[in-house]
Amino acid sequence: MKKSMLPVALAAIALSPAAFAQSGGDTYRPDLAVGEGNWFVAGNVGRTDGGTADRFGTGDFNVFESREGRRTGYGLAAGYRWKLAPAFGLGIEGGYTDLGNLEVRNAFRDDSVDQRDDENALRGWHVGGNARWHVTPAWYVGARGGYFRASDNSATYYNSVGQDLGLESGGRDGRNSWYAGVGTGWNATENFSVGLHYDYFRAKSGDLRDPVSGVTFEGPKRSTALLGLTAEYAF
Repeated sequence: MKKSMLPVALAAIALSPAAFAQSGGDTYRPDLAVGEGNWFVAGNVGRTDGGTADRFGTGDFNVFESREGRRTGYGLAAGYRWKLAPAFGLGIEGGYTDLGNLEVRNAFRDDSVDQRDDENALRGWHVGGNARWHVTPAWYVGARGGYFRASDNSATYYNSVGQDLGLESGGRDGRNSWYAGVGTGWNATENFSVGLHYDYFRAKSGDLRDPVSGVTFEGPKRSTALLGLTAEYAF
């Protein structure tokens, strides 16, 4: 199996009907009645794919191989989740993710660009929904997704002979996008859990503008993903 398909396979197995068929009894927060909810805080840390993730489930996650552009990323989130069934909870969340610095590979879709300042800090705020299924009291699978607002891309772009293209960037429209993730892990207690999660951020740099012609066009894609450990504490 290709490394790039690992997150897709994880999602298919974890969310399959056969997995949930094993679930029985009141496995999701037995201390809560159906319809009640709780606040939670969560954090994650791991390695990015180096900016190779063109779509959900792709990317290079060989963490044992050095790769330019791969960085350590982290995220923080807080939210509220309702118990909708004995084994299932659904909630809302908001937070912040910093995916470190990654190499911006191109500015004009598939055209190469000689970017002298090639490290661009990718971070942003997100808000969305999350869900958790407790297959057993000790084993959960989860999913999340929603709106992601990527950071500005204030960078200088050069052509192949090192000439400054004079494009205006940063602080413009075109940075609204989305994120999604899946994961599985262990419920150490009714309140605390740890797991392995894959989170994908469909990030855009924001629009670029040619001050001479006044033409505005889409900047480089910065989509990347984070594979790492997640911890959650539910109140």
